[in-house]
Amino acid sequence: MADLESAITPVLAILAAVAAAVLLTLAARVVANYAFRKVPGFAGRSAKARLPVFGVLALIGTRVALSATASGRGWFPAVDFVTMTALIAALCWLALVSLGIAERLVLRHFTARSKDNRRLRRLTTQVTLGRRFIAALLITLAVAGLLLTIPEVRALGTGLLASAGLISIVAGLAVQSSLSNVFAGVQLAFTDAIRIDDVVVVEGLWGRIEEITMTYVVVRVWDERMLILPSTYFTTTPFENWTRNSPKIMGSVELDVDWQTPVAELRGHLDAVLAGTPLWDGRTGNLAVTDAVNGVVRIRVVVSAQDSGALWDLRCLVREALLSHVQQSQSVSIPRQRWEMIDTGK
Repeated sequence: MADLESAITPVLAILAAVAAAVLLTLAARVVANYAFRKVPGFAGRSAKARLPVFGVLALIGTRVALSATASGRGWFPAVDFVTMTALIAALCWLALVSLGIAERLVLRHFTARSKDNRRLRRLTTQVTLGRRFIAALLITLAVAGLLLTIPEVRALGTGLLASAGLISIVAGLAVQSSLSNVFAGVQLAFTDAIRIDDVVVVEGLWGRIEEITMTYVVVRVWDERMLILPSTYFTTTPFENWTRNSPKIMGSVELDVDWQTPVAELRGHLDAVLAGTPLWDGRTGNLAVTDAVNGVVRIRVVVSAQDSGALWDLRCLVREALLSHVQQSQSVSIPRQRWEMIDTGK
């Protein structure tokens, strides 16, 4: 009877610890939702933390229960080691989930309040990269904590301490490239060289910054391909950033026409086209003759738009509208080659 009771006691203690963890998890969720009730979207985001919170509380309760009821058993050291390992993993999981929730809430808060697109993209880049840096640090610490729970690993670490200098040199040479990318990624985020959703031209390709990680940058090019570049590319190679100071941008359209082209009439048609499209932001819209050699007159149209996407569509619209106008109403403007026959009298 005594043996049965001693066997059941740890089980009952664990069940009580799990039940207490469930109640504490529910209570913590209610308190957190009430405390942050004025934060939009907090209840939905915090739901992701229920399982890690329950896991941490249940494992803490289990360790306390077993220490109080089964500390002298032969199987206790092994079970205690497993619960300690699981607790470290659960704490790391909880910290990572909490980081993700904080990131989403911060970005949502500033998205709702800030009307400055440039500032918002800068904040998004820095918060995202900061969260990833902290997450990598937490995972590293969790792995180190897990290894230190193993006595053999602790003893091995003490033996290797004497050769730490040599190991550091070898490891530094081995990961030199990776560390360069990590530092370059941090530099990009906090020097404001590029931000998420910036429009850039790299390797002769136009695209948007899709993602900035600690070691590489993802650029979505115009045809939906993903260009993966190391972070050091943006610190060592010149590139174009069309939206660094403002998403507003200007672009040009060029046409070669005949010398007899009525430029004033073409300029009036451009004004009518721009006035009838929402793509034009009203800042710049002019037509000028920029060259007149080799039998043709070159006309350049400069227009402006709110962002690069609208500018691309506007340039295509203007080019097509001017082309159609020349074909339908100004056939005299179509470039021609002229020859003159000279009578030599022979």
